Amino acid sequence: MTAGLTARSTAVLRSTRDVVPDGAQNAIRTATRAVGRATSGVRMLPDLIVAGAQRCGTTTLYRLLVDHPAIVRPLFHKGIGYFDIGYDHPWSWYRGHFPVAPVAAARTRRVGRPMTFDSSGYYMFHPLAAERIARHLPDVKVVTLVRDPVERAFSAYKHEKARGFETEDFETALALEDERLAGEVERIEADPSYQSFHHRHHAYVGRGRYAEQIVRLQQALSPEQVFVIDANRFFAEPVEQFARLQQWLGLPVHNPAKVEQANARPSKPMADSLRSTLLERFEASDRELTGILGATPSWRS
Repeated sequence: MTAGLTARSTAVLRSTRDVVPDGAQNAIRTATRAVGRATSGVRMLPDLIVAGAQRCGTTTLYRLLVDHPAIVRPLFHKGIGYFDIGYDHPWSWYRGHFPVAPVAAARTRRVGRPMTFDSSGYYMFHPLAAERIARHLPDVKVVTLVRDPVERAFSAYKHEKARGFETEDFETALALEDERLAGEVERIEADPSYQSFHHRHHAYVGRGRYAEQIVRLQQALSPEQVFVIDANRFFAEPVEQFARLQQWLGLPVHNPAKVEQANARPSKPMADSLRSTLLERFEASDRELTGILGATPSWRS
């Protein structure tokens, strides 16, 4: 299959989801998962996990990966969420999300061994996900994207507000964050079935402290298995940055004809005073991130 055909088929899938009613989509998902579980023994496991961070370009990267001729996409939708909020499901449920191995091999026979992947943006921040990933997929490679944490926080706030998960203004939400998240990590660790609404939806500053999250992944797996992309540089030069990732994965390099940033939420700019205050809160984390990246993060340059 050519890259152009792959891109067109991906666009058709996206447009189909736009017109199929939610009830029908849910029925399709249920049926797909049932078939997937029943055939889990012949299905692939992911070679790659895109673990986050939320609002850092994971959807754009997902679409680039889907369009790669050596990659066979997971079934139907982007986020599987097994290692965070879906861990009560059996392993066959998770494996059922991925392509049938012989079918995938036939599709990519002209370009080599097929790869597949999981892209779930809460894995990076969830306190138990890294250990769970390492337990089940000890050889998997993990990609994380990081961007200006101040802009990420504001983008996440707009995202949660649009979804109805946030009712406060941005400054109030920031002021409430410590209170909302107090004790939530401890509750998750004490009861792995517990799902924290505040931890998942209201960690505007917490999710932007990237270094501690990346270190957790590196410790659970190994530093060599974790690839960090500076999303600001990724969007400035997407073809070059995507090529670096493909080389790291051992994929034949496929240069996309066009890269469009997905899920952007334009709005009025943040007040300079608030931005400066927030940037100070990320100073220690960004300094540690510099050591991980081997370079100063783009937003600190």
